[in-house]
Parts: sequence; C-alpha cells; structure tokens
Amino acid sequence: MNRSGPVHGHRSVQPRTTSSARELPPSLSLNPNLRREVIPPHPQASVRVLTHDFPSEICGWGYHPEYEIHLITKTRGSFIAGDHIGTFAPGHVSLMGPNLPHDWVSDLAEGQVAVDRDAVIQFSDDWIRGATDHLPELAEVSDMLQRSTRGLVFSGATAWRAAETILACVHSHGVEQLGHLFRVLALFAHAPRDEYEMVASEWLGRPTDAASRDAAEAGLSYIFENLTGDIRLSTAARLAYMSEPTFSKYFKAGSGMTFSSMVRKLRIAYARRLLDTTEHAVAQVAAMSGYHNIANFNRQFLAEVGITPTAYRRLETAEKPPPELFSLNRKAPTD
Repeated sequence: MNRSGPVHGHRSVQPRTTSSARELPPSLSLNPNLRREVIPPHPQASVRVLTHDFPSEICGWGYHPEYEIHLITKTRGSFIAGDHIGTFAPGHVSLMGPNLPHDWVSDLAEGQVAVDRDAVIQFSDDWIRGATDHLPELAEVSDMLQRSTRGLVFSGATAWRAAETILACVHSHGVEQLGHLFRVLALFAHAPRDEYEMVASEWLGRPTDAASRDAAEAGLSYIFENLTGDIRLSTAARLAYMSEPTFSKYFKAGSGMTFSSMVRKLRIAYARRLLDTTEHAVAQVAAMSGYHNIANFNRQFLAEVGITPTAYRRLETAEKPPPELFSLNRKAPTD
C-alpha cells in the first residue's frame, strides 16, 4: 500500500519540496501513524494552497485544526475519513473539517511517483469566522462547514466545477486566489443534496489519550505492513505492549472501529480494485488480498459489497455498487 496524506511536495503559496520515490511494496504499503499535523501560517497569505506528489515522506494518517479542501488529479486508491473507508479516482473532491483524521492511499507500482497527485486548500476556522464578521455574505457557508466535520465528498456537476476552480485557485495568487476559494465554498454550500455525502459518523474514534493513540498507531502500522499476509490480533497487541482485551478496547477508541473490521474493509476495498483493474482470477485476487480460503473470501466480499466477487466483476462500471458500500456499518445519517 502506498500512502498519501495532507502534505507532500508543495507548490503555489508554499515552495515545492522535492519528494523522492521510496522503496515501497506494490501492494498497499504506508506508514499510518495518526499524528497532529502542524500547518504553519504564511505571513503573506490568508490560506495555504499547494499541490502534493505521491508518495512523499511528509504525509500520513493525521488530523489538524484547519479545514482541508482536497482534489485528487491522478491515481486510484482508498481513503480514510474518520470511521469511513472509501475509494477514490481522479476527480475525487472532498472537504475535511477540523480535526477529522484522514488519509488518501494510492495504488502504485514499486518506485512509481505520481507528480501533483493532489491539489489542496487549507484554512483555519478562526480565519473563515473572522472573514464572516466583515463579509456577512459568507454566512451562507456556515451550515456546509458544520457538515464537513463528518467529511464531505462531492459528486456530479458540483465535483467537476469545484475541481476546475480548485486548480484555478492553485495557479493564482492574491485577491484572485481568494476569489476562487470563495467560489469553491459557494459551490459546496449550494450543492444539491444528491451531489454530496457526509461519509463519517460523528467522530467518536479520535484518540483523546495516550493509550488509544498508541494502540491505533501500532495496530494500523501492523495492518498496513501485512495487509496481504497473515494478520493476528495477538501480534498487534504485542506490538502495542498490551493484552489482547486492552488493545481491542483502545484500538477501537483510537481508530473508530474494531481491529477485525479495519482489516476486513481494507482488504475487500483492495480486492475490489484488483477485480476492476486486472484480469487475475478470483482465487488469485483473494490470495493477493490476504484471503487464502476462497470460500471465506467470497463470504466476506458478499457481506461487504452485497454480491459475490464473480458477479461484481461481470457488472458494467455504471452498475457496480458505489464506494459508499465500503464504509462502516454505522454509516452517518444523510440528514
């Protein structure tokens, strides 16, 4: 599993930081340690606007107090937003609210680098609230910003118009750049109800203590490093220096889901992409996804997706279940 996150090589407001291709396995490897990202203010800019290469060493499963508008321009993969695991493709547009853990994980061959994979706009709650005090017209985005605390993913005309405007924001400066940002916020605020989704539950899994944070970091690192191999709760607990019951308790508190749910959902999401993008036999896809018992793979895939792997592969793209089916069972309400 290759990995991504909110910061890679920079352009626009921030000078570009060169990222080197690391020796990453061709499966799904990343370093998922949850961390609080510190986003330094720019003395000549109200907001932070940049692009990301992938992979990069300055990224991860993290959170920060700023809002983050995020556009994927290339590659496919999985993303985590709070307790949601979904899939992405070029044109994926989202808004992550303050302190919502998130990460975007691309599938790349070993040594491959996707230049400018992401375009990102970040701004603080204090800034947007202060701007609203002087520009009352901005009050119309308040409800949308509140919804973003659960992570918003946009689709349809809203997504492609926002993607164009996000790129325009990246390639502009000064007042013009702020104008593009306000247009993006307006597009989000006025999006029809069928063109956005709140993907995460009210986020109850954000680590609030050292034990939860340690369990999540140790468990996720172990899962991601061994996703296609043998994964045992006992090993994860040992790596966290905890008993199995204690680890299970704190892992759920720190990551938002049980250990087995995290493993299953990431494996099935990976299997789905293999079925979409390769000609491998279903049995081979099962083995590549960490399932060495085809009956168990079929059963787990059916439980997650609603159809068998064979039936899934036969469907036309437009007929396939949407990525939302890969989110947790406790999916957020839609209103």
